[in-house]
Amino acid sequence: MENLPNCPQCNSEYVYSDGSTLICPECNYEFQAEDVAEKVYKDANGNVLVDGDTVIVIQDLKVKGASSSIKKGTKVKNIRLVEPEDGVHDISCKIPGFGAMMLKTSIVKKG
Repeated sequence: MENLPNCPQCNSEYVYSDGSTLICPECNYEFQAEDVAEKVYKDANGNVLVDGDTVIVIQDLKVKGASSSIKKGTKVKNIRLVEPEDGVHDISCKIPGFGAMMLKTSIVKKG
């Protein structure tokens, strides 16, 4: 029996194949197998990022409510890649002097 992915809509394991289309019987979601491929996160230079990497900020970032900004060249250790809730910020990290932050992969480079 082939190993089919869970439904990306409701995470159901009861997905079945109808030709080249995969169908979820619980939520009636139809999708292609290529649609659920694991997302690859890349930095501004095109390098692949993984959880635990160290990255460097490549531009000054203004922070709402803070008296200073995050300076270009700030090193951020032990990043965590997440599915963006707002559709944009996909790095969860702690920045020294600022605390927990969400960053975009487009404003960092692998360090």
